[in-house]
Amino acid sequence: MDNPTIRLLLPLAVAALLYGCASAPSEIPAAAAVETEPKAEPKAEPEPAVRAKKPEPIALKPDYPELYVVKKGDTLWDISGRFLRDPWHWPELWQHNPDIENPHLIYPGDVLRLVYVDGRPTLEVQRADPRLPTERLSPRIRSEELDRAIATIPLDNIRPFLQRPQILDEEELEAAPYIVAAADEHLIAATGNRVYVRGLSEPDLTTYVVVRKGQAYRNADDNELLGYEAIHVADAKIEQFGDPATLMLSKSRREALKGDRLLPGARERLSANFVPRAPQDQVDGQILAVIDGVSQIGQYQVVAINLGEREGMEAGHVLSIYQQGASVSDPVVGGRVTLPEQYAGVMMVFRPFQKMSYALVMEATRPIHVLDRVTNP
Repeated sequence: MDNPTIRLLLPLAVAALLYGCASAPSEIPAAAAVETEPKAEPKAEPEPAVRAKKPEPIALKPDYPELYVVKKGDTLWDISGRFLRDPWHWPELWQHNPDIENPHLIYPGDVLRLVYVDGRPTLEVQRADPRLPTERLSPRIRSEELDRAIATIPLDNIRPFLQRPQILDEEELEAAPYIVAAADEHLIAATGNRVYVRGLSEPDLTTYVVVRKGQAYRNADDNELLGYEAIHVADAKIEQFGDPATLMLSKSRREALKGDRLLPGARERLSANFVPRAPQDQVDGQILAVIDGVSQIGQYQVVAINLGEREGMEAGHVLSIYQQGASVSDPVVGGRVTLPEQYAGVMMVFRPFQKMSYALVMEATRPIHVLDRVTNP
């Protein structure tokens, strides 16, 4: 049938069919669809926050002894100096021995022998007393005092500073009880005299220390008040509690005066055994004073420094001392120039307070002065 309409529509239908086939999405096999998905990247292992540092080698002295017999009068610092270039590193001679459980002290007659464990040097002690076992030294030390054991540092130089309060805050002094009068109309009082005291609040506490406010310790940079020296006047014991209370003086170092303050007597003895070590955190301070008032400071003298417990100071912390560089005139261009500071020695903190500490100068390679810098060794 030759219908003109059909002949007209037929090409249009074919064209529409071809267009539809071209527009229809082609079917993709499931496997091919999976292959086109992006592959997951392998997860990288997280970096450790802190990489463990290899232990630093222990610096032994070239002429260290293979063994050493401990003698009466030795100190741990002196003995360490025979083996180590830096005596305050002596705990490292045994810190890699984790099996040690019992603390130990060293006694005259003990034999110290240097041996190697896993390639690292360590000290072994052969007890002079055959009833005590041979053991490697532990860095932990008994807190109680044992007269036979050798001390870490010379105790005669620091014993007075361990037995009595030495540095006080202004608030502590203002709140402390005080002498209002001496008995028998004495203007001053000493050993064997009675004094009347106001402000005592603890009936069960019977022994006190009489102190007088001494020099103020201040930061050189910002003038911050760090504390007052507590000058020891006498010891005192209560005879009759009340307001005022009656106390008898003893062990007088100077005459007691009206207004002198009273502090509780030592309830426990501070340990005189220390583990010398460097502070964990970086510190930077100054020498504030030398206790006996000399202008130049030498070995075994006690000094006050402006670093205390708030800066992380602990008994046993070792600090290097640097002598201030002198200020000299420049002969060419004029004006003044400060010379570089010089290493001057080593000190060890033995009694920290809140804002400052007492330290003993262990080594002095040149004269040391007030305001010299102290920092990590």
